[in-house]
Amino acid sequence: MIKKIDTKLNFRCIWRSSVYYNRRMSLDVGTHLKAVRQMYGLSQRELAKRAGVTNGLISLIEQNRVSPSVSSLKKVLDGIPMALADFFTLDLGGQPQVFFPREELSDIGTGSVELRLVGSRTPARSMAILHERYAANADTGEEMLTHPGEEGGVIVKGKIELTVGGESRILGPGDAYYFKSSIPHRFRNVGRDECEMVSASSPPTF
Repeated sequence: MIKKIDTKLNFRCIWRSSVYYNRRMSLDVGTHLKAVRQMYGLSQRELAKRAGVTNGLISLIEQNRVSPSVSSLKKVLDGIPMALADFFTLDLGGQPQVFFPREELSDIGTGSVELRLVGSRTPARSMAILHERYAANADTGEEMLTHPGEEGGVIVKGKIELTVGGESRILGPGDAYYFKSSIPHRFRNVGRDECEMVSASSPPTF
């Protein structure tokens, strides 16, 4: 049985892609392709192998030494894989921040307790990661803390007394904890030196 091809539909698809492509030619295709390839952790050789083209073609496109046709660019993007529309609309300049220097960590602590929050400006965060420092004798207050979710952490240096419900334990470097945050809890530095720890909680309460 011979399969009938809808040439009208095929023509409309090609025409639509061509128009879209021409409208987007203001984009630096070569630089954009290189950024997308690197974002996916692919070498020119690996992408060429996946797409079934020569790595020389990938190199020429990325250097803007050739202007690929719609079909050629689509074939290259199929090796990622990525649709033409996604390629042209992907805003690499608006990618979420991944790395955070220490000076960008917001200190939400008070007094002798330093709580540096990672990604404080990240929209719709699903967790809170803290770099915590407690001076000698510092604590989270006499009133026990309670909030929804779970939390855990690892002690980096010094000692911290953690009370969860009716149980208390002194934790040192390398020790860790994990509990439901709805259980009343409290942190207190019982040592003479500063205590440093890294913690995470979800959902975030700040």
